[in-house]
Amino acid sequence: MWLGLAAVLPLAACGTAGFSLESAVPDRSVLTGSVRPGPADALNGPVVASDEETIRNAVSSAIVDEVGTEGLGWANAGTGSRGAINQIIERKDEGRLCRRFTASRESYEGVHLYRGEACLGSARIWTMTAFDRVE
Repeated sequence: MWLGLAAVLPLAACGTAGFSLESAVPDRSVLTGSVRPGPADALNGPVVASDEETIRNAVSSAIVDEVGTEGLGWANAGTGSRGAINQIIERKDEGRLCRRFTASRESYEGVHLYRGEACLGSARIWTMTAFDRVE
């Protein structure tokens, strides 16, 4: 018993040194290895940006006439997200080929619906021109 009391007494003295919440403020002068997020990351976060890229790749490689009523499935092994792409509509926009679509996204954040558009640019590279979550 005396041994336990001897171990606790020095710790109790530390707590009575006058610690208060007012003195416990963060030191804003110290910066760690922080990296400023890019434009897509700032709006959506890196997980959604990665899923957006996966969906864009699926939309751009789809054979539009063969996408049935069940849609086109997609999955991102890197984020664990998955979903289906539906209603792919191909059209010409100012001379470039574009595909509008809706996509579901199942992730740890829940299930959400997105409306998007991917267009084939002058360098023959597909870019996402719209990818907005439907509330």
